[in-house]
Amino acid sequence: MAWPQQIKRQFGIAGRFELQQTIKHRFTPVNSQKRQRVVCGMSGGVDSSATAALLLEQGYDVIGITLKLWPQDCVNRAEDKCCGPQAVTDARAVCDKLDIPYYLIDEAAEFQKHVIQYFADEYKAGRTPNPCVMCNQNLKFGRLIDRADQLGADFIATGHFARIERATVPADDWSRMRHEGSPASSGEDSQSRAAAPPARHLLKRGRDLRKDQSYFLFSLRQDQLARAIFPLGEKTKSDTREVARHCQLKTADKEESMEICFVPDNNYGGFLQQANLVQKTRGDIVDLHGHVLGQHDGIAFYTIGQRKGLGLTTSKPVYVVELDADNNRVVVGDDSALDRDEFIADRCNWHPFDKLTEPIEVTAKIRYNHPGAAATISPLENNRVKVKLHTPQRAITPGQAAVFYQDDLVVGGGWICR
Repeated sequence: MAWPQQIKRQFGIAGRFELQQTIKHRFTPVNSQKRQRVVCGMSGGVDSSATAALLLEQGYDVIGITLKLWPQDCVNRAEDKCCGPQAVTDARAVCDKLDIPYYLIDEAAEFQKHVIQYFADEYKAGRTPNPCVMCNQNLKFGRLIDRADQLGADFIATGHFARIERATVPADDWSRMRHEGSPASSGEDSQSRAAAPPARHLLKRGRDLRKDQSYFLFSLRQDQLARAIFPLGEKTKSDTREVARHCQLKTADKEESMEICFVPDNNYGGFLQQANLVQKTRGDIVDLHGHVLGQHDGIAFYTIGQRKGLGLTTSKPVYVVELDADNNRVVVGDDSALDRDEFIADRCNWHPFDKLTEPIEVTAKIRYNHPGAAATISPLENNRVKVKLHTPQRAITPGQAAVFYQDDLVVGGGWICR
């Protein structure tokens, strides 16, 4: 595999990195004397079911775990979602069928803190949150790793459609990098730096681009990726269902759930009110010149690009183009006001390197279903980047993740702030 030239330059080693054999854990031979133990996150769906079956086939010692994320008063706890009891019933049935241990572990308090409260706080601040990214970062690859440690497991596995590859620095380049104090060596103690070249765990798109979920995983740290296995990374959705059918798992033909797990009807405003997380706060709806056009019940109930539900009578369609939290105002404009060609992203996380030190060319995805747009990203202070899009894009939304790709490689990403 050839490294993109921009990534090669970032390391400052004239492009002489070598990519080791791809770590496709499902093909990794397991020591017959001591099977490697893997904790598999079980959501009760077909993807995690097939993941557990594939791991068994590859010779791993598999333990199934479902993180109970819903509070007892969750309005959707009877739903067949990953925050519902039916999902637990299905996950337990799959583990019984595969004859592997199964545990249900209560992480409702952590979910409330890191996902639901974040969800509400972002909307109240005039930003549109992405709870799936935060759940992956803090629960599925946070608390699940903690549980894996308690169970003596080497890895965790999930049913994400994504891939992980491992890259190392050749010895001669590593020697020069240590001498020059390259940023790629930062964060390691002197003994480990002297012992061996560093390795990077690279996140890549899943082979099935229609199901690729690498966008939701951009914020995972190197230590989290080092413990992760994605057996579905090389498979299609059809392959996954076939695996489940072959193993006679009850989830083989289970329908997918695409909405937010704790808001299955997609009425996030209703959820926020019913859960007493947001109260109605009346304010002005204004045009781009500050003229008052109407009233709203709170900026938490609006998002960039929204047209319906504004309650306005205008000569032509208008859309939400800004949410002014400081002044409790919803700003609207015509369709053209939604187009922008640059923005700032903060709290960036990088995979091929520790820190972006020069501008590079990427494909930027500004939301999960966005096809991606060519862009130049330039480093700023405080772990931020300026993103200059080569073509203006519609409805760039603060609070959403901006994820940067070069071909299939996830270079990194950050959170759109303005």
